[in-house]
Amino acid sequence: MEAQKEALQRIISTLANKNDEIQNFIDTLNHTLKGVQANSSNVIAELDEEFDGLYSILDEMKESMTNSIKQEQAHKSQELQNQLSQCSNALENSEELLEFAARSLDIKDPEEFSKAARQIKDRVTMASAFRISLKPKVSDNMTHLMVDFSQERQMLQALKFLPVPKAPEIDPVECLVADNAVTIVWRMPEEDNKIDHFVLEYRKTNFDGLPRVKDETCWELIDYIKGTEYTLSGLKFDSKYMNFRVRACNKAVAGEYSDPVTLETKALVFNLDNTSSHLNLKVEDSYVEWDPTGGKGQENKIKGKENKGSGTPSPKRTSVSSRSPSIRGSRDRFTGESYTVLGDTAIESGQHYWEVRAQKDCKSYSVGVAYKNLGKFDQLGKTNTSWCIHVNNWLQTTFAAKHNNKAKALDMTVPDRIGVYCDFDGGQLSFYNASSKQLLYTFKTKFTQPLLPGFMVWCGGLALTTGLQVPSAVKMLQKSENGLSGSASSLTNVTQ
Repeated sequence: MEAQKEALQRIISTLANKNDEIQNFIDTLNHTLKGVQANSSNVIAELDEEFDGLYSILDEMKESMTNSIKQEQAHKSQELQNQLSQCSNALENSEELLEFAARSLDIKDPEEFSKAARQIKDRVTMASAFRISLKPKVSDNMTHLMVDFSQERQMLQALKFLPVPKAPEIDPVECLVADNAVTIVWRMPEEDNKIDHFVLEYRKTNFDGLPRVKDETCWELIDYIKGTEYTLSGLKFDSKYMNFRVRACNKAVAGEYSDPVTLETKALVFNLDNTSSHLNLKVEDSYVEWDPTGGKGQENKIKGKENKGSGTPSPKRTSVSSRSPSIRGSRDRFTGESYTVLGDTAIESGQHYWEVRAQKDCKSYSVGVAYKNLGKFDQLGKTNTSWCIHVNNWLQTTFAAKHNNKAKALDMTVPDRIGVYCDFDGGQLSFYNASSKQLLYTFKTKFTQPLLPGFMVWCGGLALTTGLQVPSAVKMLQKSENGLSGSASSLTNVTQ
């Protein structure tokens, strides 16, 4: 009995679920039916509007062409009326002269007859009947204003609903990735003069191909593109790849998307490693700022705990053992007068580029690279494991390239933004004016360990821009420089 009840309960539950499914489907069908009715009314209204517009154009054209015919008729009629008037006047004068001549034949007096004959001769010479043109100025031909709408009629008869545009085809060979910009080029598989515009969509991904579903990011859209190519500029390449797809739109409908294309947009992206920074530096991802109280406050707090209950004065500088474990990172934090912070991503191969902008009131700063084992008291450029250019705005501005405690003065204006180019495999580190791409200085060496971007700042701040490709102008300058002999700097060395 219980088993039968359970079986019946399962049947009832199944039927109830099926009833819910059917009811939901009925609701869907009713909604779709209403949609068909509403959309049909909309397209009929649009059809009426299109035909009304066509009728209006035809009426305007008919009125314009009718006016042209009437103007031609009025012109020709006026010309002919003028000729008629002239001919009537000439005929009347001629008939009067003819009557006078006939009467003169009856004159008997020779003198009077001679006088009359001379008058007739003079009048005949001056008569308009002999000067008037007896050819119509205009013809009655109006065939030049005839029309033949046979082609237009065929076009009207060929009117039909707009077809859905075919999917465009992106040409990967023609696409260009350079200078943190991507140019996408596409074409239609066949000519379609009904296309109004194109829609381009793109998204970033770290996968070679379409993003996986769980990591899928939203497409970003650019609408109303009139041509068959588009350039996205000012991008930050913080992912390895970008996906692109495009579709064509006419006035009524958008077509299918093209097959997506994946382009490589790899660039070096890094932040500042807060765990390596000096206590007097305030670090936030891609910005570092001098903080004269930050380190002192933390040092006093730590020293207070260490010296509590002891009569021994605390040391002047913070040592590794005197810091709280909570501020220890993957390496020793810089201390003493090494107001330094490193990047959080190592460079082990390839060519990379990033830019640095200093605050206008920054008193002193350095930009360069270093091995990870740079000592916690070491300053950039004062060891054989670090390379940098240094700007000192204290009292008098100095600009120099530094390595292994040697400095080479740079006789040029300090730029607002400094571009750093690192060719790890080629053993080259170059600095550029990021705006003009003027070469500031080049180190040539052999890098034997992974490099970390390094930054020193005192009384001011530095802002980083990463995710940048090596600019085309820098690539060209590098080719030119590498082609010159004797271009190695005086600070060049091979570090073991």
